Amino acid sequence: MTAADRVRAAVAAVTDPELRRPIGDLDMVREIEVDGDRARVGIVLTIVGCPAAARIESDVREAAASVPGIAAVDVSVGVMTPAERKALTEKLRDGRPARQMPFGPESLTRVILVSSGKGGVGKSTVTANLAVALADQGLSVGLVDADVHGFSIPGLLGIPAGTQPTRIDDLMLPPVAHGVKTISIGMFLRDGEAVVAWRGPMLHRTVSQFLTDVFFGDLDILLIDMPPGTGDIAISIGQLLPHAEVLVVTTPQAAASDVAIRSGLVARQTGQRVIGVVENMAAYTLPDGTVVDLFGSGGGAAVAAALSEGGDDVALLASIPLSPALREGGDVGIPIVTTESTDAAATTIRALARSLAGQGRGLAGRSLPMSIG
Repeated sequence: MTAADRVRAAVAAVTDPELRRPIGDLDMVREIEVDGDRARVGIVLTIVGCPAAARIESDVREAAASVPGIAAVDVSVGVMTPAERKALTEKLRDGRPARQMPFGPESLTRVILVSSGKGGVGKSTVTANLAVALADQGLSVGLVDADVHGFSIPGLLGIPAGTQPTRIDDLMLPPVAHGVKTISIGMFLRDGEAVVAWRGPMLHRTVSQFLTDVFFGDLDILLIDMPPGTGDIAISIGQLLPHAEVLVVTTPQAAASDVAIRSGLVARQTGQRVIGVVENMAAYTLPDGTVVDLFGSGGGAAVAAALSEGGDDVALLASIPLSPALREGGDVGIPIVTTESTDAAATTIRALARSLAGQGRGLAGRSLPMSIG
């Protein structure tokens, strides 16, 4: 193997941070020349102004410099031609036609809808932290913020305002936060725009585009943060993903749990399966040992029991105690599960993630890490 071959092999192994694949596999490596101890490396990026350009160039330079005998590296950066971009998008789709939804029943990706009967129960906070906890288990995780009117996932994950997906022709590459590939309508609003006043057809089109035009790659789990209630989006996703599983979030009081039952029943009408209930804002323990049921008790168990009457065995999978730390983490965009916190809410969500990971459908054809079970 020549020196140029060794440099090419090292550079080809560099991973594109957005596509999460080696740039050699993406046909982004061009000419490689070695003159003495100096290497000249040519690469092309997908688009002009690629957000990952600086990182890719730095990683390529470092990879080439790591080859024994190379003391200096010159990197030239170009941009793919339209034909090259078309070839790339076809490769990424793996032969699937454009605008075809990749999460059908034959997919190895497990799709879990996180729903609630009413707003204010902490559903999005639970979803964001659960997604990060699943990614920490070594799984490839995607997250769709389908709560179009009340989107909050970007803020909960600390995705800076103004962050948008990178577009490669008709494909969108979702931003990645804490290891989770994420898409939300909040990434498409113009400066100063904070309200989405859409009705059925626009909502259906938006959700459909999130599922077809966003390139998530091979996912083990796709979480969808549903809007509260049983409106247009719930119906649309029921039509698009009738095989999806549903996780129902409620708080302990009857005012929330009674309504949460309805969201599970509606999901069943489309063929979706309710896999469990998560009770949020449950009792917490003060430093002196006093247990405080600020929002009552028993709601999660009541929802699980009511949904089990339909024939499925629906369990209360987790009871997450009320936690100031969980709320504070959401306010600053640092999910509590990303820290070493021993907070009871963080511990409970991590345990829920381990439980769900152990129920995988096949997990995109990959074996599970040993820590999962």
